[in-house]
Amino acid sequence: MTKKRKDAEEHGNDLLESPEALAEQISRTEQFIEKNKTMVSVVGAVLAVIVLGFLFGRYYIESQNKDAQRDLFQAVYYFEADSLGLALNGDGNNYGFLEIINSYGMTDAANMANYYAGATYLKLGDFDNALKYLKAFSASDYLIQGRAYALTGDAYMELGEYGQAASYYEKAAGYNANDQFTPGYLVKAAIANETSGDTAAALANYETIVDDYKESTVYQDALKHVTRLSGEIN
Repeated sequence: MTKKRKDAEEHGNDLLESPEALAEQISRTEQFIEKNKTMVSVVGAVLAVIVLGFLFGRYYIESQNKDAQRDLFQAVYYFEADSLGLALNGDGNNYGFLEIINSYGMTDAANMANYYAGATYLKLGDFDNALKYLKAFSASDYLIQGRAYALTGDAYMELGEYGQAASYYEKAAGYNANDQFTPGYLVKAAIANETSGDTAAALANYETIVDDYKESTVYQDALKHVTRLSGEIN
């Protein structure tokens, strides 16, 4: 133990064991505050502003999110009804996805609006805007995030960028891999790989299905592709 540390510990014990020492320490603290009133006041004010700003910001975002969720509900309804123009731009009374993103940018609803706007542009054949909004979306929900990666892959496929498409399909497959969706994403990745000329990568994706997803509905097709591609490589 260093001398400095030992002295500090002994000083601390003195304060606990001696009322006189504790009183002296309190007196010193009061004297310091008295001599540095301005600095103490400034520090206190700054801390108060930080706390109040945090509380107000939290309240404001929660309030904004409620309004945004209301508009998002109507926009999603239009999306599911294939009224894509209304879904994107609103109906005059309710915001569409684009206005939700612009007006409520820090909310969870705006984040979801990015996903839906990307999916809407994909349906409309505007693949550049589909990529823009899908890439702006981020979620911890593995189903939605995986789906967003897959839709990004779809947009790249439509643009003829097959290597990029394969990369996003593989991200979808690897994001919290599961029996329900992963095999389908792996099939898409394999198709994109093969289209780009990367036969080895396509084979690897089909082999993953054969090895890990034997109960999948795509298992038998994957088995055939493994046999076919293995023959081509060898």
